[in-house]
Amino acid sequence: MRWALVKVALAVTTMVVVAFAVPLGLVVKELARDRAYSNAERQAATIGPVLAITTDRPELERAVASAETGPGGRIGVHVPASGKNGKPAEIGSRRAAQKDVEAAAKLGRASISPVSGGSSLLQPTAVASGIAVVEVFVPDAALTNGVTTSWVVLAGVGLALVVGSVAVADRLGTRMVRPAERLAGAAHDLGKGKLGVRVPEDGPKELRSAASAFNSMADQVVQLLANERELAADLSHRLRTPLTVLRLNAASLGDTQAAEQTRAAVEQLEREVDQIIRTAREQKAQTRQAAAAAGCDAAEVIRERMGFWSALAEDEGRTVRIAGADRPVRVPVARPELAAALDAMLGNVFRHTPEGTAFAVDVHNAEEAVIVLVSDAGGGIADPDAALRRGHGGGGDGSTGLGLDIVRRLAESTGGDVRIGRSVLGGTEVRVWLALDDRRTRPGTRRGHRLRRTLGGRRRRTARTGS
Repeated sequence: MRWALVKVALAVTTMVVVAFAVPLGLVVKELARDRAYSNAERQAATIGPVLAITTDRPELERAVASAETGPGGRIGVHVPASGKNGKPAEIGSRRAAQKDVEAAAKLGRASISPVSGGSSLLQPTAVASGIAVVEVFVPDAALTNGVTTSWVVLAGVGLALVVGSVAVADRLGTRMVRPAERLAGAAHDLGKGKLGVRVPEDGPKELRSAASAFNSMADQVVQLLANERELAADLSHRLRTPLTVLRLNAASLGDTQAAEQTRAAVEQLEREVDQIIRTAREQKAQTRQAAAAAGCDAAEVIRERMGFWSALAEDEGRTVRIAGADRPVRVPVARPELAAALDAMLGNVFRHTPEGTAFAVDVHNAEEAVIVLVSDAGGGIADPDAALRRGHGGGGDGSTGLGLDIVRRLAESTGGDVRIGRSVLGGTEVRVWLALDDRRTRPGTRRGHRLRRTLGGRRRRTARTGS
């Protein structure tokens, strides 16, 4: 796909460049030619007023000398004979053939005559003795002056456009291909039994949808395996009762060979059942670990828990706001643990703020971490540090009565932390920093400080807007 996009961009850009560069190159060449002949016409026009006044050779020679704007020997004047005994006068350089000069004088308009090394502009001018012709030589170099430079510039611009389009196409292709490659790799890993693998839901809309479907499928697979192993463990436990009865009955059979074989078979069956139970428990633990490692969608958990608490909020007349939970935000914590942490924070808001107090839940998804903010418009908390310790609370009218130790341990399990401060609503803000799996960034690092400054700026802007 990536190479196909590059080839399409290369073909389209090349056609566009050719369609525009070739006509522009021809126009540049024609403009250079017109410029050269326009300069020749201006030089010829400077001789016309002198011819209208006099045909005296010294005067005309001075006029020709003063009209030369480049190397000398490019202007010539052909003056017809005056009177019966007069002779035609030739002033300056002559390159055009006599017949071309006579044809220009007869036609009475400017014409171009090809000569060696270029061409000559023949400009007829009326004088007292007839029609004089002013000849201006235009070399081939003047006809193409600046054309090569212009063509090189056009070629460079065209090449830059082609390279730029290829680079953009490659970038777009990479943006499309990498999520697809991650999705394919995750599918292979899941097929190999790595139940904790999940795919970041980024890239184009279609690939985000595919990644979301894959993550949902993987969650269902983990849940089905957990249920299956739970069922296997339960069934094995159920076999213990009939096995106990069989063992007691076998003990009452006496000392015959058949009785010994029956007791040995019962013991073998008990060992097999024990092995099945141990294996089911180990696999169940592994499944739970895989589910925890896979994490969960924080946005979905927030929407679910806010839906639960919204009924109580409506009864108490509280205004509720949710922000940032409109798209998937995966975090490296188990769903039950995140739900328990949210319930702890939201429960404190309801327990330790008066009825009618507004509160909000915001989630910010950054490169290195996910930030969950729970803020309220209560009276704040007097001792934030004590609120984070198990068994201690803020006391007084603070918005956090119970300790938030469960929230702190959840954040620290990912390499993050919990901070309590003043919210934009005027009360308490509990900020939970959940570092992502592949970028465990401890708070206090340079990137962490930068993200905290960004969040602080957002809160200040929100406060100004609200006021």
